[in-house]
Amino acid sequence: MSAEVVAAEGFELDHRIERDTVLVGRLGICEVRLMNDSAYPWCLLVPMVADATELHELTRIQRCSINDTSCLLATVMMGLFSGEKMNVAALGNVVPQLHIHHIVRFSDDQAWPGPVWGRFPATPYEPEALSLRVADLRAALSLDDTGPIASLTDNAG
Repeated sequence: MSAEVVAAEGFELDHRIERDTVLVGRLGICEVRLMNDSAYPWCLLVPMVADATELHELTRIQRCSINDTSCLLATVMMGLFSGEKMNVAALGNVVPQLHIHHIVRFSDDQAWPGPVWGRFPATPYEPEALSLRVADLRAALSLDDTGPIASLTDNAG
């Protein structure tokens, strides 16, 4: 049985994450989700591990997989959006389900230099812009509608 299958058993996405994000695809043992806030290039990695709330609760193999996926996502997002800074954080104070924010930052964005959450109301994408952003991310991450086309090591090379 693969690590992805084991990781996905019993996994349920928190309704707040589902409400505020759009699925980009699946990478490793994680869902990649785009935050529906056009003010920032902002994705979440959500490990498909049932009842996970903290990284230290996961197995070493799961943590390594998530770390590799996080580095790949951060690299792709910085290249795609030409950011000045990449913010990566797993807080979970409001939504306890483990999820890792990846936010491309610019010195002229509305929340700079502070954190983006809780500062300003989200500015949802227009439908066409949302479709384009998801398509760009899928292409940059070598994802189709259901998952990775190539392995992480093939993409990272």
